[in-house]
Amino acid sequence: MSDTEEQRRTLLVRRMTWEADGVLSVDLADPAGKPLPAWSPGAHLDVHVGGLVRQYSLCGDPADCGTYRIAVLDEPASRGGSRHVHTALRPGQTLDVAGPRNHFALEPAGSYVFLAGGIGITPILPMARQADRDGIPYRLVHGGRTRASMAFGAELARLTGGEVTLVPQDEQGHIDLAAALDGLADDALVYACGPEPLLAAVQEACPEGRLRLERFAAPAVERAGDDAAFEVECRRSGVTVAVGPGTSVLEAVEAAGVPVTSSCRDGICGSCETRVLAGTPDHRDFLLSEAEHSANATMMICVSRCASDRLVLDL
Repeated sequence: MSDTEEQRRTLLVRRMTWEADGVLSVDLADPAGKPLPAWSPGAHLDVHVGGLVRQYSLCGDPADCGTYRIAVLDEPASRGGSRHVHTALRPGQTLDVAGPRNHFALEPAGSYVFLAGGIGITPILPMARQADRDGIPYRLVHGGRTRASMAFGAELARLTGGEVTLVPQDEQGHIDLAAALDGLADDALVYACGPEPLLAAVQEACPEGRLRLERFAAPAVERAGDDAAFEVECRRSGVTVAVGPGTSVLEAVEAAGVPVTSSCRDGICGSCETRVLAGTPDHRDFLLSEAEHSANATMMICVSRCASDRLVLDL
C-alpha cells in the first residue's frame, strides 16, 4: 500500500537531539496538537525529506500518542535524505510523512533475543521496552563501531527486565553470535536489524523459523532466465501496461503515468507495496514473510514480477 492509499500528514519538527556520533533523533508532532495514529514496536514512517522518501523506524514510546520519534544516521555517501536531516532540517520546520507501517512486528513469544548493529537499534529499542513492560525475558546485544557511535545507551541502561550487552567493535570486536544465541529456548524468537554482514551471519547461526529481520540494504541475489514479459492491469487507473524483461512493474506503471510512492527500489522498504487483485506474483522482495508470499495478497512492485501471464493490481 502506498501513501496514495493512506493518509499523508504534515508534522512539526518539535525537537532534534544528538544521540551519538552521527546520529540525531527527531521528535515529530501534529502542528495542532492532535493525537497521532497508534503504532507498535517495529513500525516505521515513510518520511518525505530532501525531495526523497525514506523509511525511519519509530524509536520512541508507543504509549506517547502525541509524539513520533525517529533517529537518523548521517551517511554522507547516501542519496541525500540523511544529509538533509543533519544539515538543513531544524526544529520548527515541518515534514510530510505516511504511516506508520509495520513489517517487523513483535510477535508473541516466551522469550526474545534482540540483535542490533549500529543504527539498527532504532526498531529494537521499543521492542525491548515492550518486553520489559510485559515481563517477558530477553537478551539484547547492541554492536557498533565505537561506544560513542552507539545511540540510546542511557535508555538501554534503564531497561531492567532483561540482559543488555553493548559491544563496541574497537573494544571487543564483533558480536559473539554463538554466545548471544546460546540456550535459545524452544519458544523464543530472534529479532535482528543492522548491516547486511551481521544479518547474513545471524541467518547462518539462527535455527530455521525463529528469526525476524529488518534490512538496511538488499542482499545480492543472482537470478537468471526468469524475466519473461507479462501484462499488468492497473484496475483503478484503467491503464494496462506491458512489462518486458529488464523492466520492473514499478518502472512500467510510472512510465504510463500511474502514481506510486517508492523509495528503496530493492524490495526492502515496503513503500511500493500494492494489493494484488488477480494473477500470481513472483515475489522477490526481502520484506514479506513466507506466509505473506503464499497469500499473494500484496507485492512489492519495485522488484517482484509475475509467475502467470497477467497481473491485476489495485493501482
